[in-house]
Amino acid sequence: MGSMVTIEGLQVAPALHSFIAERALPGSGVDPKAFWRGLSTLINGFGPRNRALLERRAALQAALDRWHAEHAGAGADPDAYAAFLRKIGYLVEEGADFTIDTEQVDVEIAQIPGPQLVVPITNARYALNAANARWGSLYDALYGTDALGDAPAGGGYDPDRGQRVIAWAREFLDRAVPLSQGCWADLRGLGIADAALVAALPCGDVGLAVPKQFVGYVGTADAPRSVLLENKGLLIEIAIDPTHRIGRTDPAGIADLRLESALTAIMDCEDSVATVDAEDKVLAYKNWLGLMRGDLTETVEKAGTSFTRKLAPDLTFLTPQGEERDARGRALMLVRNVGHLMTTPAVRDQAGNEAFEGLLDAMITVLCALHDIRGQRANAPAGSVYVVKPKMHGPEEVAFTDAIFAHVETVLGLPANTVKIGIMDEERRTSANLKECIRAVKSRLCFINTGFLDRTGDEIHSAMRAGAMQRKGDMKGQPWLDAYEDRNVEIGLACGLPGRAQIGKGMWAMPDRMAAMLAQKEAHPLSGASCAWVPSPTAATLHATHYHQVDVRALQAARMAQPPRGTLSALLTVPVATGRSWSDAEITEELENNAQGILGYVVRWVDQGVGCSKVPDIHNVGLMEDRATCRISSQLLANWLAQGVVDEARMLDVLRRMAAIVDTQNAGDPAYRPMAPGFDGPAFRAACRLVLEGCDQPSGYTEPLLHAHRLEAKTGR
Repeated sequence: MGSMVTIEGLQVAPALHSFIAERALPGSGVDPKAFWRGLSTLINGFGPRNRALLERRAALQAALDRWHAEHAGAGADPDAYAAFLRKIGYLVEEGADFTIDTEQVDVEIAQIPGPQLVVPITNARYALNAANARWGSLYDALYGTDALGDAPAGGGYDPDRGQRVIAWAREFLDRAVPLSQGCWADLRGLGIADAALVAALPCGDVGLAVPKQFVGYVGTADAPRSVLLENKGLLIEIAIDPTHRIGRTDPAGIADLRLESALTAIMDCEDSVATVDAEDKVLAYKNWLGLMRGDLTETVEKAGTSFTRKLAPDLTFLTPQGEERDARGRALMLVRNVGHLMTTPAVRDQAGNEAFEGLLDAMITVLCALHDIRGQRANAPAGSVYVVKPKMHGPEEVAFTDAIFAHVETVLGLPANTVKIGIMDEERRTSANLKECIRAVKSRLCFINTGFLDRTGDEIHSAMRAGAMQRKGDMKGQPWLDAYEDRNVEIGLACGLPGRAQIGKGMWAMPDRMAAMLAQKEAHPLSGASCAWVPSPTAATLHATHYHQVDVRALQAARMAQPPRGTLSALLTVPVATGRSWSDAEITEELENNAQGILGYVVRWVDQGVGCSKVPDIHNVGLMEDRATCRISSQLLANWLAQGVVDEARMLDVLRRMAAIVDTQNAGDPAYRPMAPGFDGPAFRAACRLVLEGCDQPSGYTEPLLHAHRLEAKTGR
């Protein structure tokens, strides 16, 4: 406290105060005195309301615990359960039908279905890669992954594999932008005549089956360097270079196919980062400001050389009529703020309490975004700021978020509803009351998105006393999950999201399993979702091919005319393991799988401050892990412990054995600190507490314990 800067009834960490005063405020158009007064009102005035909402969460959970303890097992009357939830205010009455009226929404959100990237904002290289993932090489994505069914071998370029890539890509073109006759595999050249694309085939010159899919080119009509095609709102660039290593072996000189890939990218201040103090928060805000100003850069070392990575420029091309146009070179960027739970030592209120981190995020991330919307609008031409708000429980918390951003807009001099809100539908009380949650922000809603892992963690915690839960792998077959995914789309459609907001689906968690992603993730656009999360730019390019095959808008229209698939009664079905008969080997397998995943994630989070990374599972398959994956695993083990499936001694034995395995998996990391044989470091103790104290964690969240032990690791206290 002694070293904090005192200003307008707040105590602000010097590093954060300097960042705001010297970097974020200059050029924003905001008066510094007005900013600090407004931030003080937000922290001191909204803080008590925030605290009351958290107390309401705890009271509802206590009521749920009591009810489930009295009605344990699968025989509980579902009608009685629903009546109980209504009585305590967990379920609210639905109002009349309505349609959202969000305005000034950019086309990437309102009109064009496509992939969405999520990256930690504290890693500048990842953030720049995500922003630049608007375009991706289909050739590289196919060649460098197992998308073709097998991984590439080392030892230089494999011409046979290259031909397989080209064949796959030409078949993709046949489906997405077919020629009027013949196929793309027989192409001998491309040109433009009379504002139309001309494809030279052995049978003669042909055009496109749908001529208007040709939207532009780079170079000259006689010798284009690239050709731009459009399908379902997405652009495809055919790069032509007969001197290129690939182009000189191609009869048409085609060197690459580049796809519009990550239309949107969420720069994450929440689940995928470890920001536990002022130093961490400033890094997050600094990178977001750099993206909004367009001047973020990062020096990258690769293969013994270094280069500077920066934001990609737009692509300038000529229309078929010869007029100059630009295609967006970067993903539209959203920022995910922290939820309502956590506080931060970066700011203290007038009573000396840590400020709620979500309140701080709201003011500062929007302040940083002013450099875009009051400048070139390079990120958001429509003039909006897109904020994803996670982990809200029910309509009253969503309404509180609306009030927060109304205050932020007033302080920063923005028109009402400039800030658009994305609702993460990942808590049970939000899922059950989704229509009313949407109503609470109907003039600023920009997306709803399901999240299986966090949603499952909350499902387990909400019914912790109901009985032993299904194994994690079996959760995907439970009635509540199908109802959750179906209702999310159906309620979103009924509330008029198409044309104004995204309906999104969750993450593909296996970045090295691209063949499986290609086979399975088409289900997301087929569900009527207009976006779905991917873990990398490469995955975005491959997932983009699904949106060329699926007419999401047509599916949405058809689904609105169909009877609902998801019901509230199915959503409220608790996933207890009815009549369980697991063998001891099956129990051991589940314990080891979850314990290893928890430890592999937590040890990097606590010891190295890595909030999201590819962590090898017990079978050495790399999985993208963040706090959501840790939440479901820790809550499942906590439930099995509470329900007597396993005792504490066995749980600790499993945790110690898995810690040794995780140590071995990380043996090549010079920054890694082994957990065994002492088992007394902050990382191992954090992992144990997540399980042993999991029943007592608020909503089953991992953040309070992770933050405490990360601070211990950073400070030695």
